[in-house]
Amino acid sequence: MHKLYDFMEARERLGTVIEKTKLIYSGIFSDESGNEVYIKPENLQRTGSFKVRGAYNKIAKLSDEEKGKGVIAASAGNHAQGVALAAQKLGIKAVIVMPKHSPLIKVEATKKFGAEVILVGDVYDDAYKYARELQEKEGYTFVHPFDDEDVIEGQGTIALEVLEEVPDADIILVPIGGGGLVSGVACAAKLKNPLIKIIGVEPEGAASALAAVKNNQVVALDEANTIADGTAVKRIGDTTFNYIKKYVDDIVTVSDYELMETFLLLVEKHKLVAENSGILSIAGLKKLNVKNKKIVSILSGGNIDVLTISSMINKGLINRKRIFTFSVDLPDKPGQLVAVSEILAAQNANVVRLEHNQFKNLNRFHDVELQVTVETYGEEHINKIVEVLNEKGYIVKKLNS
Repeated sequence: MHKLYDFMEARERLGTVIEKTKLIYSGIFSDESGNEVYIKPENLQRTGSFKVRGAYNKIAKLSDEEKGKGVIAASAGNHAQGVALAAQKLGIKAVIVMPKHSPLIKVEATKKFGAEVILVGDVYDDAYKYARELQEKEGYTFVHPFDDEDVIEGQGTIALEVLEEVPDADIILVPIGGGGLVSGVACAAKLKNPLIKIIGVEPEGAASALAAVKNNQVVALDEANTIADGTAVKRIGDTTFNYIKKYVDDIVTVSDYELMETFLLLVEKHKLVAENSGILSIAGLKKLNVKNKKIVSILSGGNIDVLTISSMINKGLINRKRIFTFSVDLPDKPGQLVAVSEILAAQNANVVRLEHNQFKNLNRFHDVELQVTVETYGEEHINKIVEVLNEKGYIVKKLNS
């Protein structure tokens, strides 16, 4: 276990390498949670995530002999870029083993930092196995994404920055994947302020840390099923488990739907783009049974592709009742479509899509089914639209509620 000066030395080590990601006060998440909420935007970090902190700290502490032989890592995501950038900054060789089907954008980003990328196997486990074989053969130092003391130490520098800006913070919320980030942040924060609460946040479909705490030992989940792919870890580390037991006060879980809703608010209100794993700690705000506390949510990463962004926004709109799809049956005679359109216009519902299909309704021969998608202000607005349509004699079938 680390001492406070270990983290302070790590911070000095990282001084010229990392971006200073200043806290952002969040009016929207403060209002929604009833607390004073700040966001630590590590999505704005170099490589787009916090991972460069732990990777650089680990590699910088290697002996000259170890540096001369180079480093190796297995990763399909943020860790790959963190190790590649750290090695480039230190002028040493880095080999990154990634699964064959890794997103091309992540492969190219890793190569851009000067690393040699080897594509092996269909899943992470295949890449990890091959990386370990190469490590033995070539004498590289293996840089683990989370289960490593020096990596944990590097991640803990985030807590020092947080408490420098908000020394009287009551709670820090931290995403949990393998446990490296929460271990470092929890240890450093508690050494600085023993009264602070550290709460980890996991996706419901991959709550491996919560399972370990409940069983009082590290366990492997049967599956890790979540849109938060960066934290889809079936088994946390043995080292990180010890830190979690000692320093983490609680672990909460959030659903994929809650992540979608949080993503939308973050983009809309803060103009911040984050990956699904990165926003766990913000989505977790709703799971806290506290009010009027100073809370910092660590937004851990922002590496997300454009198609996923589009999907997350659309699903977030639906989840927050900002998009409403419904159908009504209309008599098959002129003027009916105009009548419905006028009702919607009077209610300030912006029509996004409209499908008028006289062949779709098989139950009533003389009727036509009209499917409509509208933008709304939220649930109250939807209820008002339905109420007015009902008053005009239309039976509304909700299709996305």
